[in-house]
Amino acid sequence: MSTENAAAPGNGTPPAELAQTQQGPVVLRRTRGRETTTTDQRLLDSRGPSDWVHTDPWRVLRIQAEFVEGFGALAELPKAVTVFGSARTSRDDPEYAVGRAVGAALADAGFAVITGGGPGAMEAVNRGCSEAGGYSVGLGIELPFEQGLNPWVDLGVNFRYFFARKTMFVKYSQAFIGLPGGFGTLDELFEALTLVQTKKVTKFPVVLFGRRYWQGLYDWLRDSVQAGGKIGVRDLALLHLTDDIDDAVRVVEEAYQAWEETH
Repeated sequence: MSTENAAAPGNGTPPAELAQTQQGPVVLRRTRGRETTTTDQRLLDSRGPSDWVHTDPWRVLRIQAEFVEGFGALAELPKAVTVFGSARTSRDDPEYAVGRAVGAALADAGFAVITGGGPGAMEAVNRGCSEAGGYSVGLGIELPFEQGLNPWVDLGVNFRYFFARKTMFVKYSQAFIGLPGGFGTLDELFEALTLVQTKKVTKFPVVLFGRRYWQGLYDWLRDSVQAGGKIGVRDLALLHLTDDIDDAVRVVEEAYQAWEETH
């Protein structure tokens, strides 16, 4: 039976009125799923009743729990690559097929894959990895419009806070690959580049897959940001553009081998 159609009777599509939100490891559905704010938003919003100020210190315990749960779940993860991409990529989009191929190629090379665990390109990468017999990981996040982890995730961890989730992406990855994506993908991309540039993490490759999509950004970084003296030549060299899956995997493998030789 197809995994895609196993969620519910009939064609596997849940009722149109079914609302769902994710609050860390907790799933809320139907009337309980119509939460309009996220945990991050409630933490960072300083407006509102004054008693909010007095509850902030206790939220540190919830934040601590997220780190403990994440570290515990991922502690024995084998070498892995984080792949970012749009949640809006449809299954009939050629980019979805590319995501599956990237996930499979990484699995064949002996790497686990880590994604945001959502639909679209993330699902494609998890699916390709899982179908190839690899270790498929999804790190989800509480969002008003998110529908939980995709069915191709073998190990899933849901987070309330973006900063805890980002720590896991960086800590347990040997490389980042960016498929075409939106603000979330760009956020993770520049987070990784900043950490590598400032030597907050050991240098690892950042691959942008899909020249047609990424070339404009790369050209702007070179012609405006670098030319204006805001970054250096070495900073721009942290990015590797490619349209070839074998080339992307090669970059990842060479970087990992170099890391192994020094550790």
